[in-house]
Amino acid sequence: MKRHLRALAAAGLLLTSSLVAVALGGSASADTLICEQYGSTVIQGRYVVQNNRWGTTAQQCINATSNGFEITTLNGSSPTNGAPTAYPSIFFGCHYTNCSPGTNLPIQVSQISSATSSISYRYVSGATYNASYDIWLDPSPKRDGVNQMEIMIWLNRQGSIQPIGSVVGTTNLAGRTWEVWRGSNGSNNVISYVASSAVSSLNFSVMDFINDTRNRGAITNSWYLTSIQAGFEPWQGGVGLAVTSFSANVNGGGNPTNPPPTTPPPGGTSGCAVKYTANSWNNGFTADVQITNNGSSTINGWTLTYNLPGGQTVTNAWNATVSQSGSAVTARNVSHNGSIAPRGTASFGYQGTLNGSYSSPTNFSLNGTTCSRN
Repeated sequence: MKRHLRALAAAGLLLTSSLVAVALGGSASADTLICEQYGSTVIQGRYVVQNNRWGTTAQQCINATSNGFEITTLNGSSPTNGAPTAYPSIFFGCHYTNCSPGTNLPIQVSQISSATSSISYRYVSGATYNASYDIWLDPSPKRDGVNQMEIMIWLNRQGSIQPIGSVVGTTNLAGRTWEVWRGSNGSNNVISYVASSAVSSLNFSVMDFINDTRNRGAITNSWYLTSIQAGFEPWQGGVGLAVTSFSANVNGGGNPTNPPPTTPPPGGTSGCAVKYTANSWNNGFTADVQITNNGSSTINGWTLTYNLPGGQTVTNAWNATVSQSGSAVTARNVSHNGSIAPRGTASFGYQGTLNGSYSSPTNFSLNGTTCSRN
């Protein structure tokens, strides 16, 4: 698991003699030193700053300021081929059982009319770390535990570290080009957007990254945004790293998840439709598959079958159990996406190897019924 190995512990704060004690969820009126493993405090009455030292027993301290935080003590280290030591961060929304004051998260993606954020960092040299902005989503309005989908925006990467999974392409978002990685840490799926050079500040639409993730088939509009957070994942060193400012605003008033149909369903009148979106390169490819239920009753449990063109072999998958025998592929739902309401969708994806030229499959059957193509 990449991070958050257990639920958020009750916080106690280790304070210098000049500081006033602050309990979990308290409000910091002056700089507040946090050394407790999962200690946290509130700033500006709306954001939570957390130490979140989950990957080491060595001491780590952060100083929460009125606008962010700074790492002041960091004694732990981790091998660069494994997980980091911690994720000290500032967040808006709900992280495990800790929700920021007055937050309107979780909120269904379809209900979001706008989501904007800004972040500024201070970097240091001689350390191995990433500066990460995280967007967490889940099929349910989850306020505790691990979410199913993690979007990571790597604004700075120092040292021989890399995101989870493998590169699946590039994309242009928020006025920049990002290298896109995709994989799973065994607990949740991860799509990472990696900047080609260090970005010290960014003012952007969170929905740009959520929409790109949705278009890759990793989530649907029925999923919930549960939290957005920014901080650092240190592997070795990192004292002096700081978030110097952070803001986040998520506004509702978007469109309902499943509006009543006013036109014939996409893909014709078949009981199901499949949208297959692929990205290929010299010797590999990824595919995002979206299934739409065009019928009038809920599908409870689904199996999608089809044939891959020659030279294509599935190597790993997400949001479905995918098996292959020769060219025949069978994809079965996992626990969180087995039900598809009328006009609803379920999505999954996979990565594979490619020998020869690429082409997409054309014929799909869902629970034995032929589907049309979207």
